[in-house]
Amino acid sequence: MFETMALEIEQLLVKLNEVNDKMAEYSQNGGIHTNNPSLMHTLQRHRDILQDYSLEFNKTKTNISAYRDREELLGSVRREIDNYHKGSSVQNRRTDLLLKEQEHTRSADRVADEAINIAMATKENLMGQKGMLGGITTKMNTLAKRFPVINNLFQKINLRKRRDSIILGTVIGVCVILLLLYAFR
Repeated sequence: MFETMALEIEQLLVKLNEVNDKMAEYSQNGGIHTNNPSLMHTLQRHRDILQDYSLEFNKTKTNISAYRDREELLGSVRREIDNYHKGSSVQNRRTDLLLKEQEHTRSADRVADEAINIAMATKENLMGQKGMLGGITTKMNTLAKRFPVINNLFQKINLRKRRDSIILGTVIGVCVILLLLYAFR
């Protein structure tokens, strides 16, 4: 469509140029006085208009051609990109799956690192408590050696603890036996 319009405009410009040439010929050979300034001015004005039209047409034609070339180039690049995306959708799906798997692996690594850090902090805390309890045990043994009354008190406390544990274990055992006898009858 652009080519046909450009060809039509070029033909019209050629016709306008022929009309201007015929007007100039007629003014020189037609018997009209060539010294007529208004006629000369009109002829010059028509030639200037023709020249302006020709320059404007050539400029517009060049701009449109450059625009079409640019659009054609960008369009072909866009088509190639679309074809690549359509043709490589399986590849893109695989890539997406691999990226998701990689992200899950990184997430699992982060969780494992956090768990290890928590375990290390817990270990350090337990080691500190062990040292503190060891210090308390040492101090209690020192006090027990210095004061035999305190040592005797500790022994009685331990003896009652054992006795209470034995009584509690016996009661629980008897209850379990009675429960089993009740369940199987």
